Amino acid sequence: MRGIWTDRARLFVLAMAAGILTAGTLAAQQLPERQGFFDIRSASTVLNNGVHELEARLQLILSDDALDALNSGVPLTIELEFEVIRVRGLWIDASDADLTFQYELEYRPLSQRYLVRNLNSGDQDSFSTLYSALNNLGRIQGLPVIDDAVLGAGDRYRLRLRARLSTRQYPSALRLLFFWRSQWQLESEWYEWSLER
Repeated sequence: MRGIWTDRARLFVLAMAAGILTAGTLAAQQLPERQGFFDIRSASTVLNNGVHELEARLQLILSDDALDALNSGVPLTIELEFEVIRVRGLWIDASDADLTFQYELEYRPLSQRYLVRNLNSGDQDSFSTLYSALNNLGRIQGLPVIDDAVLGAGDRYRLRLRARLSTRQYPSALRLLFFWRSQWQLESEWYEWSLER
């Protein structure tokens, strides 16, 4: 009698374990896709030797689609769009400068390294984890954006910054596909501040 109870207990435990494993596998398969998002946490400029330099903190979370592409060897381009807007009081404000800074993020499976390349300057850094690569991309320090000499002496200016995942470098067929996939529409809101001189 005791041996039968032990066998039944074992069967019960095994059935429960199999049920938990099955439920866990199904739950993992039904996890919602990570949408990802870009956010500008802070931004300002510092005047250094007659040049305004950008200091900014960004949060860059990639979507599942973007992560899959990156891990498959497809480089991702992250753009920073920067605008200088002259405040004209009773008249419509004027956009005096539009700048775009491009950074390429690439994964090298053989070395298991993430490369971050500044496409404007050609500078490149290598990182062991995606987290450290994105953290580096999200810390903008001392980036020259505009010469103070080109700004009007008595004028007031507003500055704006936005981060976005660019798909312009891909063939048109892929760009059309990405247009319909919300996971590729990664773009922060504009972050705006007044220029201190």
